[in-house]
Amino acid sequence: MTTSDERVLDYPIPAPGPLEPPAEWARLRAGCPVSRAKLPSGDEVALLTRYSDVKDVLADQRFGRSLDDPDAARISDTESGGLFNSEMSTALPQSGEGHQRWRRLVNRWFTAKRMLALRPEIERMAESLVDDMIAGGGPADLKAALGFPLPVWVICDMLGVPTADRDRFSRWSDTFLNLTRYSEQEFKAAEADFFAYMAGHIAAKQQEPGDDLLSELIAATDSEGERMPDRMLAATGLGLLIAGHETTANMIGKMVAMLLSDRRRWERLLADPSLVRSAVEEVLRFDANSGLGMVRFLNEDVEIAGTELPRGTTVMCNMAAANRDETAFDGADDMDLARTPNPHLAFGTGAHSCLGQALARNELQVTLEVLLRRLPSLELAVPAAQLRPLEGLVVGGLREVPVRW
Repeated sequence: MTTSDERVLDYPIPAPGPLEPPAEWARLRAGCPVSRAKLPSGDEVALLTRYSDVKDVLADQRFGRSLDDPDAARISDTESGGLFNSEMSTALPQSGEGHQRWRRLVNRWFTAKRMLALRPEIERMAESLVDDMIAGGGPADLKAALGFPLPVWVICDMLGVPTADRDRFSRWSDTFLNLTRYSEQEFKAAEADFFAYMAGHIAAKQQEPGDDLLSELIAATDSEGERMPDRMLAATGLGLLIAGHETTANMIGKMVAMLLSDRRRWERLLADPSLVRSAVEEVLRFDANSGLGMVRFLNEDVEIAGTELPRGTTVMCNMAAANRDETAFDGADDMDLARTPNPHLAFGTGAHSCLGQALARNELQVTLEVLLRRLPSLELAVPAAQLRPLEGLVVGGLREVPVRW
């Protein structure tokens, strides 16, 4: 791989503050849109930062997430590559027709209509958690009190998981998505525990189906008349846990922090709650602490932005950097709560775009609506600059979000 700048960047690139983007992003977009970056494992990837390049690669169905290929870069420093070369990644088809058949089965549940029907239950859960936070008195950690439990409650409910097992799912999610906190042995132990749990849960659902996603997938057949094998069902549960919990849990905390870091944003939403939907989209676009990005493995030679990338290259698509591209968004470095349209790439695009984006949008919108209604005086309990980034997590986030009211 030859780029216009032969330096190898350490990745993720350090940011000047918890809510601010690295200054390096603008330099890379302007002068080195395809750069060399070294992951925590020590392996190199081609890093993309321009909106058009990121969008094109993510939408190109020739490229998937075949990170079990011997040539693929390892994301973490564990021998197996952690989450990206795990039981889940090998049990679920990562590209091609197999991936599309799997998505078609799961997509039957993740319709916008069905996700909208979940809103009353999501609101009930959010109200209950806010009740508990208020009862505990301020200041409180909004992430621990609301952001972290809400999405795992929702995804467990969707999978038909008993309320008593929610904490186990929270621990598993944290282990699978942390690049540095847990050892290879701890990762493998958590993975084994999860798949053992899911085997029993699937068996129980096969005997007594419920009104949940897992029961529906057990009974569903694809266009070829085939049902999803148990191993794939378990891996689907893991994928939905990871996509449906940690990412949204961290986004709830970051959303509130971004809106409260400049009080004028919060006051504008209080004055005009109809802006909640567009505000959530702008928060997703504006998020500078979104983690690594999305990876793609090139199974053929490709030219991107004038750079030749050979087969076997692992490409890191930095959607957060792309979402700050001035060529795609007017005033890209300004948060505009009424921005419309807002074609951000926070959920990716194309064949591998986030399955649960309708669910995530509903959770974020409901959370914001509940907080504006219940706690209009909400404010950060520490200066925004003192918020602490969560280190080592694939999806990025804040350690805590101290608030008072």
